[in-house]
Amino acid sequence: MVSFWYPAAAGPGGAEPAPHMEPAAAVHFGGEDGMAALNYRVPPGSTDWRETRSHARPGARVLPGGPRPVVLWSSGVGDPRAWGTGLVEELASRGYVVVTVDHTYEASEVRFPDGTLVASLLPALMKQEKPDLAALTRLTMEARVGDATFVLDRLHALRHGGRTAAERALPRGLAEALDLSRTGMAGHSGGGFTAAQVLRDDRRLVTGINLDGQMHFPARADGTGVVLGEVAEKGLDRPFLLVGSAADVADNRPSWDALVRHSRGHVRRLIVHDTAHGAFTDAAALLPPLAERGTVPRETVTDLLGALPAERSIAITRGLVTAFLDRRLRDRDARPGDVPTGPFPEVERA
Repeated sequence: MVSFWYPAAAGPGGAEPAPHMEPAAAVHFGGEDGMAALNYRVPPGSTDWRETRSHARPGARVLPGGPRPVVLWSSGVGDPRAWGTGLVEELASRGYVVVTVDHTYEASEVRFPDGTLVASLLPALMKQEKPDLAALTRLTMEARVGDATFVLDRLHALRHGGRTAAERALPRGLAEALDLSRTGMAGHSGGGFTAAQVLRDDRRLVTGINLDGQMHFPARADGTGVVLGEVAEKGLDRPFLLVGSAADVADNRPSWDALVRHSRGHVRRLIVHDTAHGAFTDAAALLPPLAERGTVPRETVTDLLGALPAERSIAITRGLVTAFLDRRLRDRDARPGDVPTGPFPEVERA
């Protein structure tokens, strides 16, 4: 499943802002086997995720003035496509068409148009006595890359008139708004690994961004050891941005060092001080209020997000991502490494 986020014209759309997650998906997300608990330690049943809202309106008219650059978004392993909504809305507000991708059977839950809800297989697999983490990680990444490639295929078919019944229901003018010669991909964690590998594999992508994602696999079934992913081992020939949390520098280093060393394209590496892995996701906006009301311990939120105030980490993530994409997908004459970090003293060029 995918969602389209795009610049919209003023006028009639949905009467209310779209929910952050589809209601049935939100219920599962907050349940015992949902990733709110498993990835972000929110007690099952403690939070009604149906009540969170986006700033978008479903079915809104496409703003004239395209075609526009396109960005694919892939969330981290287990996270639903909605878990990057804050950043995605920022990009759409700046003139991008963003396509968010769910990875069925891995994402916390995926609800299809016919009402079917497909839950992640990961919780059950991880409960096995001795799960083969090396094999599971490889299988997950293979599926993710295949998903992203399929979405690119469908976008190109959509742009050139080859629409399925579902695609014909998209808002008028959306297909024409896609400038697929200016397509990038961004993602968090496993989504960042996915973006890097798809950029290596598929010439239809111009650039990519990895937010705090390792690009290696466990060497052994118990999850220990390091085997570089293909993209880290062979490198990239187009510009790529790595943005890492301070907490994960050591974990990211083997594959990030290898990618920089093996790439012919410019790879910019940045570290955001006082951050942890979840700071680049919607957790930065949604977990602190849960801590304020006592649903999640403050220490847990700090462990997941880092000590940097959430509003600051949100501003940094949005600022770095939009600046990089603007330079690669809008101003093609800009120097590939020209990502301004001056407004963000918390950011170190690594």
